Amino acid sequence: MGALEAEVLGVLWDQDRPLTPGEVAEALHTDLAYTTVMTILARLWKKGLAERHRQGRAFAYTAVLSEADLAAKRMHDTLDRTTDQAAVLSRFVEGLSPAEVRRLRKLLNDGSK
Repeated sequence: MGALEAEVLGVLWDQDRPLTPGEVAEALHTDLAYTTVMTILARLWKKGLAERHRQGRAFAYTAVLSEADLAAKRMHDTLDRTTDQAAVLSRFVEGLSPAEVRRLRKLLNDGSK
């Protein structure tokens, strides 16, 4: 995902309602053209990361996955593509801070989110 796609997705995550391209452009606080924002939203929709519904003459978009769900999906995708999952997981855990290790241990022990 490109940087602009990530920014637009961040705007969708920040709202609890569907947004039109104009509303997304306004929330970005940049000088991006309306058509550029429309293109980015269409790309997110085609990738299955956003859904859209007709709202007047435009579409209104919402994120399909939460930020946490998308990050978890990417982690799973990465593990699925590797031939040595144990090594990947080991390197990941080695890079965690002590607080993150404690949180991970608690999650594994509790089996909760």
